[in-house]
Amino acid sequence: MISATPNPVVERRMPHRIAFVVAPGFEMLDLAGPLCAFNLARKLHGADYELAVVSATGGMVEGSAGLPVDTRGPKAAEKARTVIAIGGPMAHVPQYCVETVACLASVSARLGRIASVCTGAFFLAEAGILDDRRATTHWRWAPLLQSRFPQISVEADRIFVNDRNVWTSAGITAGIDMALALIEVDHGPDLARRIARDMVVYHRRPGGQSQFSAILDMEPASDRIRAALTYAREHLTEDLSVERLAQAACMSVRQFSRVFAMETGETPARAVERLRVEVARSSVEDSNRPFDALAREAGFGDSERMCRSFIRVLGLSPQELRRISRRRAQ
Repeated sequence: MISATPNPVVERRMPHRIAFVVAPGFEMLDLAGPLCAFNLARKLHGADYELAVVSATGGMVEGSAGLPVDTRGPKAAEKARTVIAIGGPMAHVPQYCVETVACLASVSARLGRIASVCTGAFFLAEAGILDDRRATTHWRWAPLLQSRFPQISVEADRIFVNDRNVWTSAGITAGIDMALALIEVDHGPDLARRIARDMVVYHRRPGGQSQFSAILDMEPASDRIRAALTYAREHLTEDLSVERLAQAACMSVRQFSRVFAMETGETPARAVERLRVEVARSSVEDSNRPFDALAREAGFGDSERMCRSFIRVLGLSPQELRRISRRRAQ
């Protein structure tokens, strides 16, 4: 049962207004997850949040599942300290909802912070808000975000990214992770942990999107890049330099590097690292074999190098991952 005991340590001050900006066809869980986190902080623990669902037109806006939501007009976003753009199945389509993009662009300059959930990152990108910043989105659409907006540094495996108070999150439930992080910034880790317990979710979820996406489902459009990835998967214990992968793709190094990044959203070196982590991860979790042996079999060479790669890709060391796996098994 959720405890309704207020949190006495939260100070009373001017309300922190948060506006959730939706467009027609928005994904309901993109909205409901973060909205629930902030609402629990407000209702159960006395946090100083004032929440509004906003659209470019105001009035009833229908989500992708057909459920309509009553929204306020753009002026409600102008009064907010935090604005969160909500994604949807069509948000990645160019010029899908120019009114929403214009609304976000008009309020972004004066905001304390602005954020997006899932494909809502495309609205921020269209508005120029993500220019020269790091960002993330749903793993399926990360390569498209990178190719359409090369001025953005897309970090495809992150659950969420904060770059100078512009926050972006990965797919759907990652909006909850981002909301908990925002609550932690506003009110400290204790309140964020309480909300995580109320929602029965991780306070800080381990790992990145690759744990859900099978190496981000890296299936490029061209046969040549697919051939390079297939070659890499089959030769993980060997030296997989960009020159060797370019040779497998029958391309020049320069052309290969450019096309590979455009089609996968990754550098060749980063992709090879992810492939090796994916191969080693199951053995780390499901066996008691020494890490040095697993590192050699996956092409890392030694356990220290494997450890660094695990932390970069998953946010956890092999030792931590094995401990978590054992606790879950018990």
